[in-house]
Amino acid sequence: GAAAGGDEYERRYSGAFPPQLRARLRDAARGMFVFGYDSYMEHAFPRDELDPLHCRGRGPDRRDPSNLNINDVLGNYSLTLIDALDTLAVMGNSSEFQKAVKLVIDTVSFDKDSTVQVFEATIRVLGSLLSAHIIITDTKQPFGDMTIKDYDNELLHLAHDLAVRLLPAFENTKTGIPYPRVNLKKGVPPDSHNETCTAGAGSLLVEFGILSRLLGDSTFEWVARRAVKALWSLRSNNTGLLGNVVNIQTGHWVGKQSGLGAGSDSFYEYLLKSYILFGEKEDLEMFNAAYQNIQNHLRRGREACNEGEGDPPLYVNVNMYTGQLMNTWIDSLQAFFPGLQVLIGDVEDAICLHAFYYAIWKRYGALPERYNWQLQAPDVPFYPLRPELVESTYLLYQATKNPFYLHVGMDILQSLEKYTKAKCGYATLHHVVEKTKEDRMESFFLSETCKYLYLLFDEENPVHKSGNKFMFTTEGHIVSVDERFRSSLWEDILPGGGDSGHKTKPPELKAANFSSNCNRVPDERRYLLPLKSNYMRQIDRMVGLI
Repeated sequence: GAAAGGDEYERRYSGAFPPQLRARLRDAARGMFVFGYDSYMEHAFPRDELDPLHCRGRGPDRRDPSNLNINDVLGNYSLTLIDALDTLAVMGNSSEFQKAVKLVIDTVSFDKDSTVQVFEATIRVLGSLLSAHIIITDTKQPFGDMTIKDYDNELLHLAHDLAVRLLPAFENTKTGIPYPRVNLKKGVPPDSHNETCTAGAGSLLVEFGILSRLLGDSTFEWVARRAVKALWSLRSNNTGLLGNVVNIQTGHWVGKQSGLGAGSDSFYEYLLKSYILFGEKEDLEMFNAAYQNIQNHLRRGREACNEGEGDPPLYVNVNMYTGQLMNTWIDSLQAFFPGLQVLIGDVEDAICLHAFYYAIWKRYGALPERYNWQLQAPDVPFYPLRPELVESTYLLYQATKNPFYLHVGMDILQSLEKYTKAKCGYATLHHVVEKTKEDRMESFFLSETCKYLYLLFDEENPVHKSGNKFMFTTEGHIVSVDERFRSSLWEDILPGGGDSGHKTKPPELKAANFSSNCNRVPDERRYLLPLKSNYMRQIDRMVGLI
């Protein structure tokens, strides 16, 4: 029975993946990036984003300041060009990278009357400027010659200028948790809300920390770290969980939902990634405690991924104080979580959770923004070309080298080509069932979705072969895990006293970084399915594929 029944999954996914097919897919992923990037440069630059259906550019919505979906992200600073810089480098396109960097240096200014979200400006713009600066100044030049003639740290100065304009968000807040939005010319708008989400306020530490350490100025890391600690101190003393929306003056939780999706996702990601980059013990301690609380209160389903009875593991949204289920949807941003689990070595659990999101993708050819696992239907049906599932697929492939993930990547690439390709660029799906399009290509499509797809298929990439250690920010920007980020010059003034700095590397670092503590997937399973086919069938049934 097992042989006959279990076979269709094994036939489809296991066995070797031909190198020629892989090279073809790598080129297709590059082609996808090039079409999106060239279309932006031709039809949209210097505006922030490309409208791929009308072939024109768009900037902030000046007529309607309350259109946050646009205005939080678009600051009138050539967003898509900046966000794409390091993808050009990772793809080895030095001439275009150098051209793009010069364009940014010559044309971009942050002295703009734009009110943007601190979080979006940090991860999309600040992070990319820092990543490109690190690539240009890297003495090893792993990606080919990405140096800029007469480069005088201009990108670092731009990053510094932007960060200084974001600093007012951290002033006049009683908790130290920043305001969500800031006007780049005038500071915090007078009509500002006092409410912000956990991820928005608590995921600034990687970029602000890198900036501080490159400049030798502790201010930026200090304010970002203070925000993280303030949020952490507000966790429930019953469950240890955090909510998703908080009042920055009173510390009162306005949104009591605790989950892994929008509003919370990158808070957890950055506790771990800050530790990987900077080696501050307290970041790892917070992460480990948070991860344990997530396992205790958010995880449902059977205990082991690949054995036993019961539903497949799933992480749900609960009340932060009681741990009671709050709703029956998951959102597409949660698909990042298997990738984070790979970084800490929880590979088995990552395999299962990833399989669930992939099954939803197979059903629709995309991930709906919110999917109701009880109704087996989308609650919010659009798909804005998000990268999270590709990111987890790439990281799981790196951890297991199982060709299953190359098949997944091929599926994703083909759906994107089939359903989202537009006249000039790739378009948001307005409805994943009806496949109608929306006239928007978010900058993360070029900075993350295309980059992770390309890296998945490019075995020979310097990211994998150069012997350098790299980490990706939450916007997919690449940073080298570098000795110089490990020593801070300001042990004594970081909040939390003297113990947060240390002269020697903490002992756990090696383990955390070199995966000797990984829950390893044994070699003999490498060419079998990562998840037994009866469990895959169970998941396919759960999302209505069968």
